[in-house]
Amino acid sequence: MRICSAADRPVLDDDLVIWGDNAVALGRLPAAAFDLIYLDPPFNTGRPQARRTLSVKADSGGDRNGFGGRRYRSRLLQSLSYEDGFGDYLGFLEPRLVRARELLAPHGTLYFHIDYREAHYCKLLLDEIFGRDAFLNEIIWSYDYGGKPRRRWPPKH
Repeated sequence: MRICSAADRPVLDDDLVIWGDNAVALGRLPAAAFDLIYLDPPFNTGRPQARRTLSVKADSGGDRNGFGGRRYRSRLLQSLSYEDGFGDYLGFLEPRLVRARELLAPHGTLYFHIDYREAHYCKLLLDEIFGRDAFLNEIIWSYDYGGKPRRRWPPKH
């Protein structure tokens, strides 16, 4: 797998992953060239979010445990935080989804990762952009760990 920054002009190959703001990256890519696009936008939770990017390499004296007793050393590459709230969330998403539609090959598939707060609104927007008949299915994350709220339906179900 080859990862490049959204600010770079990527060289297309079968293993390309672009990391960064997709508003920048999507404008640098050729139309109808992709069999699969995966988008994981902010979820519009209304709460501050923090993300860390780590480099992890095998190292017998490392600070992390892995499978089978393997050890790894991690190094912080980047730390960022942002306010995960948008006044016009669908307005934020729409140009990105329109461009993603232009980038997909005729047989291409979009995987759009979003949580329960906006999923239904986003489905309507996706139907408008791609056509209702283009919808294939919904993937539900199922977890068997973590807390379970007592006053509402758990998000992990």
